[in-house]
Amino acid sequence: MLHCLRRLSLTAKTNHSPPALEGGLADDKTSSSRASPTVDLSQAYALVVQASCNKEIWSKVHHVVPPDLNVEVAQIEFQKELLQLEDVLKPNHESVQETLLHIRPDALNQLITNYLDSTEQTARLCILISQSVNKARLLYAPIHKLLDVLALDLESVGHSLSQAQYDLAFDIFLQFDSLANHFPGRDTYNFNDMFDSSFQLKKQLELRLYKSHSMVQLLRRTIRGSAVCLLAATVGVVISAVIIATHGFAALVAIPICPACLPLSMEKKELDLMQLDEATRGIFFLHNHLNTVKSLVGRLHDAVESYNGTILFGLESGRDRYHIQEALKQLQRRHSTFLDELLGLEQHLCVCFAAISTARDRLLNYLSSKSSSSIICS
Repeated sequence: MLHCLRRLSLTAKTNHSPPALEGGLADDKTSSSRASPTVDLSQAYALVVQASCNKEIWSKVHHVVPPDLNVEVAQIEFQKELLQLEDVLKPNHESVQETLLHIRPDALNQLITNYLDSTEQTARLCILISQSVNKARLLYAPIHKLLDVLALDLESVGHSLSQAQYDLAFDIFLQFDSLANHFPGRDTYNFNDMFDSSFQLKKQLELRLYKSHSMVQLLRRTIRGSAVCLLAATVGVVISAVIIATHGFAALVAIPICPACLPLSMEKKELDLMQLDEATRGIFFLHNHLNTVKSLVGRLHDAVESYNGTILFGLESGRDRYHIQEALKQLQRRHSTFLDELLGLEQHLCVCFAAISTARDRLLNYLSSKSSSSIICS
């Protein structure tokens, strides 16, 4: 799961130039003369989704509506959902609770506990959003099928649809009269609890990361100083061995004991530092993915409102040909964009599920590392 997110990060980094440094006019001219290709985020997310680690999730997130499927609008609410929490939440709830039983109840660990709870609730919300995408595909499948059939006729200048085509379009429009929008509005849902716990935990982890980095640097200086002292003491022991061999031998054996523990201590601190850095980056990745999902859901909510408004326009004048044909033309112009946005949201949800699992896994690794670091030298 982790290597997929790294691949996405590397893709984004290598496809755009770094921001220009602050400076004078010369810097501006230099930076403006360089080519600055844009980042193809759609392609980047597609690569992540196609990765082997996400194939299982993608198969349950993305649903293709069979062309011959005929489902009544009233039945869509009762469609069986294939995506369950245990499919996307890794490590699962039980594993997290087992790990939390063995940690000290301090302030940082409480923030981590709250964050892990928030990731579980966020995964549930993302599943609901995924269900909204599936329902939208089923609901609008008849219209999309109609638009595909009438594509050439709608694009032909001066061409009028037949009476049978008008009647078919009107009957399909009737299915969507007063149809509810399955995508939540921008103000009806949010990831605020997730963002709050993310901000608090990230702040504390960055502070702990700074302290751990300082400790590693101190240990490295201590080891270098200990090596110099050990060399000087060894030379002194060799010189004094002629005078008092027994005491010299004892000194030679005793001196390395403390420095021998220091490399082990530094190795453990560096491991903790690596675990802490990975946990912090996991939180950052997840925060960004959730922001993207939130934005896409808002756009699809507005798109469905516009879709429904256009259908209502076609129904307002009964079976009037002009209104129905104009409604079909407007829907045709938005057809491919709407489908692309549905697919894009599914891709981002898939990556978001991967980011949730990565963040949870990194935090559990950090907690496990902390619980096993009680004794450095024994």
